[in-house]
Amino acid sequence: MKATGIVRKVDELGRIVLPSELRKTMHVTVGDSFELFTNENTVVLKKYEPGCILTGAMEDLLEFQGRKVSRQAIKELAEMAELI
Repeated sequence: MKATGIVRKVDELGRIVLPSELRKTMHVTVGDSFELFTNENTVVLKKYEPGCILTGAMEDLLEFQGRKVSRQAIKELAEMAELI
């Protein structure tokens, strides 16, 4: 992890503002989603990138009706359905 030297306070609604410099650097735009991870006293924000809706895989994805599906999942489904 890289320290930025930026400190922000939490407001009364529990929000923290991401500085514009950080938003530009990380290509964050209005409406982007983030995942939150915790480890002891550390909170990590990660830009949300949806994976395969069936397996969660993040590589070799195709988009089908607005959802991401991995080629491997498609292959396994085709085998189950005895299409191949």
